[in-house]
Amino acid sequence: MEFPSWAEYERLIYSLPETYPQIASSTLRLYSTSALTAIVEGSIWMCNGLELRVVEALDFKIGRIQRYSYIIFRDDEKIRWYDPEPHAEIPELASTFPHHYHEPPDIKRNRKPAPGISFESPNLPTLIADCITLGNSMITGPSASD
Repeated sequence: MEFPSWAEYERLIYSLPETYPQIASSTLRLYSTSALTAIVEGSIWMCNGLELRVVEALDFKIGRIQRYSYIIFRDDEKIRWYDPEPHAEIPELASTFPHHYHEPPDIKRNRKPAPGISFESPNLPTLIADCITLGNSMITGPSASD
């Protein structure tokens, strides 16, 4: 899949609330840092009470996400974050290397593979789906996500 153009990425982030009825509101904005680079920054609030905070550095010339930070909060509690810090020493993360997420218990050290997260395509659809699933599992209990 080809990385989206600037206009396509802009359309993606600004149409999220219309595309996903599970989104209550969004403050995501795309800020130009040069002719072919941008920063996406802001929050997506889900109807299930979760907040997804997003920071992405985009390079449209080479067609990739250069850096990212995605953090999911429930109220003021950080319940999951995604990062690409390599952990080659953890074989369980090899399937999505270097992309993974952290979650409780022991959120700093509890790392899981992050399918659908990459530098080569937009991650927002995967993250929104994860927020929906995570919110549903918090309502119905752990068996709903197993």
